[in-house]
Amino acid sequence: MEHGGGHGGGHGGMEMDLPPFTLSRGLEFGGDTFFLISCAVGLALYGWAVYRLRSRGDEWPIGRTISYTLGVLSVALVMCTKLNDYGMVMFSVHMVQHMVISMLSPILILLGAPVTLTLRALPAAGRGRRGPREVLVSVLHSRYMRVITHPAFTIPMFIASLYALYFTPLFDTLMETKVGHIGMMVHFLAVGLVFFWPIMGVDPGPHRPGYVMRMLELFAGMPFHAFFGIALMMASEPMVGTYKNPPSSLGIDALSDQNTAGGIAWAFSEIPTVAVLIALVYQWYRSEQRQAKRKDRTADRDGDRELAAYNAYLASLQTRGR
Repeated sequence: MEHGGGHGGGHGGMEMDLPPFTLSRGLEFGGDTFFLISCAVGLALYGWAVYRLRSRGDEWPIGRTISYTLGVLSVALVMCTKLNDYGMVMFSVHMVQHMVISMLSPILILLGAPVTLTLRALPAAGRGRRGPREVLVSVLHSRYMRVITHPAFTIPMFIASLYALYFTPLFDTLMETKVGHIGMMVHFLAVGLVFFWPIMGVDPGPHRPGYVMRMLELFAGMPFHAFFGIALMMASEPMVGTYKNPPSSLGIDALSDQNTAGGIAWAFSEIPTVAVLIALVYQWYRSEQRQAKRKDRTADRDGDRELAAYNAYLASLQTRGR
């Protein structure tokens, strides 16, 4: 399980001189330019779309805007601060980054309904023409989208992102270059988004099962997540080459840092699960309420024709019985 020694070539120098980790040092501004620009663009586009809706007199729930903003800021928190530098040499800090970006950020971003907002903000191109809105609709209905949001794809991908990455030389290879590290973090975010989208996303999607099935999908992936955390906590030696020889300036022991990383992974399989479960139950309740209101409105319009027909049917059965 031990792959390579020490830290890869692409990140030498700066990280080696890091002082011992404290939360205040970790939260200093710094980190990755790619994620900084991406987060700024993501927030600006969402803000523009909300402004566009409001300026034409349409409403957009403030709760969705808050949720999306918090989701993007949570990505910025772990990728655009010194946490990113510490994450290159400390397994525990890297695990915080991984768990936030794959479990917390996707849930908050999805509750912000960015796809629905985009569809409402973009103008229709007109008959026979294809604009950005039409392209987005065709992507949403594509076979590709049906495949990548199906539980037969999302659950194995969610599990493989842990085991196939950390327990093979792949992780060390990716950590050797800046591009590899960024690619890995983008992958974590994407996997989180496609895993949670069919389960509790507000946006329309090709795969949207009933609420009971969604709960089963949620629980299908989580035991593997918890077991991964326990495997790291129980290990008697460092399992990932990148974090085998931490810089002496940090004053940490590789094995105890790995145990901490395992504890973080285990805790994160529990906390978001509970949060998603609460969101799901609430969505289910709201859906039932809407259906009940719809039925009441239909009954008011047609003078409860359905009930009258049912009573007539019962009466006919009674007559036939006689």
